[in-house]
Amino acid sequence: MSITPDVNARETFIEGGGMSIRKHFLMPAILLVMLSWQTSLAQPNRSVYTSLDAKQCRTLKNDTSEAGDYLGRCKGIGGYNLLLAEGDLRQNLTVVTPSGSKHSLDLWSVISGGFSSLGATAEWRVHKQGNKVVPLALIVRFNASEDPENSNKITSYLAVTKITNSEICITHKIGPGPKANEDARRAADTSADKPCLKAQ
Repeated sequence: MSITPDVNARETFIEGGGMSIRKHFLMPAILLVMLSWQTSLAQPNRSVYTSLDAKQCRTLKNDTSEAGDYLGRCKGIGGYNLLLAEGDLRQNLTVVTPSGSKHSLDLWSVISGGFSSLGATAEWRVHKQGNKVVPLALIVRFNASEDPENSNKITSYLAVTKITNSEICITHKIGPGPKANEDARRAADTSADKPCLKAQ
């Protein structure tokens, strides 16, 4: 949209003093800045995916004994990393911030205490701040064996984790369903002010 200064208005402002002249010619610039700011606010969150496949993560510990403990560092986004841990046939994730602080998600107590495994992909909900991609939340699939009479029966949950400056923790446990992915993304996008789930 083009804003053309009104010559008559300009003359009126000149008669009224220098401050009015500055206000008159600054208005288009201010309007453009406000419009740009509103547009950036209106940009929707989007998803970025990273791998949780142990083959693509850096192995930090790999106990080949019966205990089978494993620890690997998986690359995230925006300076974040994920520590993938396995022990006693159960898996867990720890979020590592760009500053190096670690936040265990305690998936094996918050989502399910059964034998478990994580899906191969981490979904980050992000938005842009200037040229930076900033993560708001993390969604991971957590597959749990919860039926002691049938260990092959697996329940697949989606764990939603909020990522804020003050807290990183699981806020939602999404059960199986045809709209589970959509529900998890909606939960992730509104997770910032939600309370942390407690261990079961």
